[in-house]
Amino acid sequence: MTARAFAYQAVYRYLVELIEASPYQGERQLPSLRQLAQRLGVSVSTTKYAYSLLEDEGRIVAKPKVGYFTRLMPTPPSTEHSPNLLEQVFASSRQPGMLALSSDVPAILLSLENPLLMIERELARHYPRSLTPQYLPFGELELRAALAERYTCSTDNYWQADQVYIGADLHSVLELSLNALDLAGTVALVESPCSWATLRQLQAANIRVIEMHLGADGRFDLPALNEQLKHAPIRLAVLSSTVNIPHGSRMPAEDKQHICQWLAERDIWLFENDTYGELYFAPQPARYRDFADPQKLLVFSTFDKVIGSEAPYGYVLCRGCGPPLQRAFRERAFRLSPIRQRAIAKLFTSKRIDTHLHRLRALLHDSMTRMKALLDEHGHGAFKVMTPHGGACFWLEATHPVDLQRVFERLLAERIVIAPGELFGQQGRWKQHMRLSFTLDWNKDIAQALKQLSQAIRQSP
Repeated sequence: MTARAFAYQAVYRYLVELIEASPYQGERQLPSLRQLAQRLGVSVSTTKYAYSLLEDEGRIVAKPKVGYFTRLMPTPPSTEHSPNLLEQVFASSRQPGMLALSSDVPAILLSLENPLLMIERELARHYPRSLTPQYLPFGELELRAALAERYTCSTDNYWQADQVYIGADLHSVLELSLNALDLAGTVALVESPCSWATLRQLQAANIRVIEMHLGADGRFDLPALNEQLKHAPIRLAVLSSTVNIPHGSRMPAEDKQHICQWLAERDIWLFENDTYGELYFAPQPARYRDFADPQKLLVFSTFDKVIGSEAPYGYVLCRGCGPPLQRAFRERAFRLSPIRQRAIAKLFTSKRIDTHLHRLRALLHDSMTRMKALLDEHGHGAFKVMTPHGGACFWLEATHPVDLQRVFERLLAERIVIAPGELFGQQGRWKQHMRLSFTLDWNKDIAQALKQLSQAIRQSP
C-alpha cells in the first residue's frame, strides 16, 4: 500500500478532525476542493472523493456554486423512549466525535477503491459512454462470468454466467430473490446470532424466523435441529458459508454435510450467506454449497466488504428457478454502471483480488490480535472473549447479568457506540452479548474506550 494510493483516507481523517475540533457547532464553510488540495499537497480528485465520503455520511452538505459546509448535527438521540435500537446505533455512529466500536467495515483496513476507479477511468477511454448499454437487467456479462468462474470448484460443482444476478445492493437482490422464489410469508430457519441485515430482510418479507442457537464451539444441537426440520413448516434456511458473523465461529464440515442432507430430504431452500466467506483466517474450510442440492441453493454476497464503498453491488448465484429470477430482475430494471461493473470484473480476472484478500486477511488478523490484547489487559473480567476464526469483530458476553441497554446509553454519553447483542436475534437470547469491531481508526485511544466499556459493564446493575 502506498501513501498515494490511499491519500483520500488521509484527507478524510484531516477533514473529520477539522470538523470535530471546531467549537462552533453550526453550519460553516469548509475549504474549497482546490484550496484543500493545495494545502495538503494532493490532487483535486482526491479532495473531491474525501468530501463525497463525508457527504454520504451526512456530515457535510454541498451547495452548488458556493462550496461545502458542515451540517448542524443534533445531540446523540436518547434511547430511553426509542423502540428501534438498530436505528439508534446507526444514527449515533454517524455523529461527529463518536467512536463507533459497533462498526463492521473490513475494507477500511485495506481498500481497493482507488485501483477500481483507476481501472474504471481506463475502461471509459476505451468504451465511449454512447456505445455502452445502459440497461443490463442481470448485470454486466463480464462481471457475471468472472463471478461464475470464481465460484466454480470442479466439474461437479460449477457455475455459468447466466446463473449469476447482480443488483444495486445486498438488500435489493435478497428482496428480489425471496419474492421470485415465492418464499415471502413462509418460515425460515437461521443461525443465531444472525446478521441484523438478514433478520431485517426476512422481517420485511413477512417471514417467520426460527433461530437455531450456536454453541461456543460454533455448532448446532444437531438432534434439536433435525426435530425442527421434521416438525416445523420450514421452507428456507439461511446459513453462513464459512465464518459466522458476528459469532466468529465456523461450523465443522461434517455438520454441514448432515444439515445439507436434511435440507435436501425436505426440499428446503438453502440461502448461503457468503458476505464474509473470503475473510476466513485459516485455509478455506468446506462451505455448505459443497454439499447442498444444487437445485435448491442460492448463494448471496456483496463486494463492498472486500473492495470498499465504491463497489456496493449485491449478487446472487442460483441454478434453480432461473425464469422467475430473470423475470424479477427484468421487472426491477436496475440501472447500474456497466463501466464500474467491468472494472470490478478486471479485479477478479487479473487475480488482483486474490493478492488483495491475502493482505486484507493478514491485516484483519493483526487487528484482531491487537484488540484481543487490549481486551485482556483492560477488560478486568467484565466479559468473556471468544477469538474469532475470521471476519471483523468479536462476540463478547458479559460475565454477570447486566442491562446492556443502560450500558449502551451510558457509553453514548461518553461518545462511544456499541452494538448490543439483542440486534442479532429476535428471541432475546443475546441480551448479555455485544458485537465489538476491530476494524477501527487506530489513531484514536482504543485502550481508553475499552476501559470505559469495561467500567460501564461492571458498574451496571
